[in-house]
Amino acid sequence: MDVEKILNSSRVSELVPLLKERRLPLIPEKATIKEVVDAMTSFEHSRLVYVVDDEGRLSGTISLGMLARHVFSPSHEPQIHPRLLIDMITAETAKDIMQKNTVVATEEEEVGSVLRRMLGANVKEIPVLDREKRVFADITIVDLLRFLFNATEHDYPARGRVKTKEADYGENPS
Repeated sequence: MDVEKILNSSRVSELVPLLKERRLPLIPEKATIKEVVDAMTSFEHSRLVYVVDDEGRLSGTISLGMLARHVFSPSHEPQIHPRLLIDMITAETAKDIMQKNTVVATEEEEVGSVLRRMLGANVKEIPVLDREKRVFADITIVDLLRFLFNATEHDYPARGRVKTKEADYGENPS
C-alpha cells in the first residue's frame, strides 16, 4: 500500500488505543519550576510537559529545551535582553514559562495532516485533545513511524538483519 494513501486514509483515533497506555506529563499552571523539572524527569517517552488549567484544559507546553534555557540561563546566556531578564527573574510557575501556541491534534484528524503539521512546526510530539480541549493522549514522531511501518510491513521485505550486539558480529571487538 502507498504511504501517502495510508497517511491520508488513517485517523488519529486508530492510534489512540496504543497511546492511551502511557501516562501523560500533565502539570497545573500553578506548578513551581521545581515541580516542572520533576515532571520533566518523570516521563521517559516525553520531552514536553503539558500545562493545564483548573478544568484540565490545555493552556500550553514546556519543552525540555525551554526549561533548560530557563533554569540554566544565568550560566550560558552571554547577553540577555533586559525584557527577558525581568521575565526570567520573576518566573515562578509553569504558566510563566509555558509556550501558549501549541501544535495539537484531535481524534478525527487524518494522520497525514497531523504529521505534516508536526514536521512544518519542527515538533516531535504533540498532545491529542478532546472536544473540551483536555489532553487525553499524546503523539510522537516515533509513534507515527511505528504506525506507518506496521501498516506497510508487508510491502517492505526484510533486507537482512541489523547487527546490534557483539554476538551478531561473531567476534569480540576488543
